[in-house]
Amino acid sequence: MQLALSPLPLPRPLSRRLDGLVLKLSQPQGMTFDFATPTGEEALAPADSISWQVFKNPVTVFIGGITAVLLALAEPHVRDGVWQHSSFRTDALTRMQRTGLAAMVTVYGARSKAEAMIAGVNRRHGTVAGTTSDGRSYRADDPILLDWVQATAAFGFMEAYHRYARPLSDAARNRFLAEGKPAALLYGATNAPSSVAEMNMLFEVMRARLVRSDVVFEFLDIVGKVQVLPRLFRPFQTLLIKAAVELLPGWVRDRLGLQHAFQLTPAQRAMVRGAAFAAERILLPSSAPVQACRRLGLPDAYLYRRRPDA
Repeated sequence: MQLALSPLPLPRPLSRRLDGLVLKLSQPQGMTFDFATPTGEEALAPADSISWQVFKNPVTVFIGGITAVLLALAEPHVRDGVWQHSSFRTDALTRMQRTGLAAMVTVYGARSKAEAMIAGVNRRHGTVAGTTSDGRSYRADDPILLDWVQATAAFGFMEAYHRYARPLSDAARNRFLAEGKPAALLYGATNAPSSVAEMNMLFEVMRARLVRSDVVFEFLDIVGKVQVLPRLFRPFQTLLIKAAVELLPGWVRDRLGLQHAFQLTPAQRAMVRGAAFAAERILLPSSAPVQACRRLGLPDAYLYRRRPDA
């Protein structure tokens, strides 16, 4: 039996403003994506998936995205590829918007559109290669690196939702990871973990490869300054970044030198959880999850139900 939850009622002006803000942040200038078409076409993950539940929460998606980048930057080859071959340092907001849109398309976009988008990403990855500061060569399409990037994203989004929005059972976490397998294969991450056990094994394999770098602190400084939220809410952006750091496994924080920095107080942690709890219940008509539901002929509030398997 499912317990239906009504979307959190908001004054119309506030609802419109939030809807417009999320739409602006999720679609970079000059880039649009229609999640409502083609009518009836399924996504890579089904509408009743754990993935559709997890990615509908903009607060935990923001937190989890930062966690994923921190883990990715801990690996020298990925770090150099991101830092030397992207616009993050010069146009962080657009880069974050593009990455966020790619995540939404992967989960909610019609299958044909998601496959086309991923193919484009793969073509760009195929042109990225270089040499790290210690002389080791790399390619962005290296299967090992692709597996790690896929795993960091899955870990970040899953753990952020689990920690701050709604606890996920072990079965739900395994299901979430397994649901990501079709997309992972399209991205070339053929051995990306599809269960918590496999995720833990990969973290152990990668333990020796993760190292401290000043780039991690530069990244945190940039995301702290980029204008994601309106000026009035900028202090809350700092709390979300701290929440992302707290999601990292303890040994990773130690390795990266983040043991005593970016820690939330109990009151701040409660604020983050409160925001994530509210975001679980705020229906935004222009958002990817709602538009995807409309594409499949489902009610706008379809995802705002507490499912027993989540």
